[in-house]
Amino acid sequence: MSDLSDKKVEFPAFFQDEYGLSNAEEIATLNYGYALLTIAGADGEVSQAEMNWLINHQLSLNVPEHIIEAYKTFDYKNGNLEELIPDINRADVPFNVARSLIYHAIKMSKADLEFAYEEQKAVIKAAKLLGVSDDIRLALNSLVDTEESVNRTRKALMETNKI
Repeated sequence: MSDLSDKKVEFPAFFQDEYGLSNAEEIATLNYGYALLTIAGADGEVSQAEMNWLINHQLSLNVPEHIIEAYKTFDYKNGNLEELIPDINRADVPFNVARSLIYHAIKMSKADLEFAYEEQKAVIKAAKLLGVSDDIRLALNSLVDTEESVNRTRKALMETNKI
């Protein structure tokens, strides 16, 4: 893949308005996705639901197709969080990248309705590498659970068939 260090991903207006986040370096974006794949694949497989979650999430951020394609071929079984996380953690963005990565790792890992023990251990490892305390990691996990519950409730109240 060509040099990504000087290129930026420009995020949509929604993310700018809601999070104050306008862009990120392509290399940080690529490694963010690789770290998510490494965590979600800690159980030996990135399920189709997990991959779909990652792709849909990244497409909502306007991540370029060449990065999406790189995710599809990434060797997550040999992914190394110690190598991926430093580039992610130094991103110059106005939010806590470390907490965001842990939150998204939990969401992606649960996309297939199973949060395997190995995935949980990988989340714990990533949190330690990123300096995210155990209480914040647990709170992020609870947030994901709460969001899932609220989504199920909304779908039930709106009488959708996607419960």
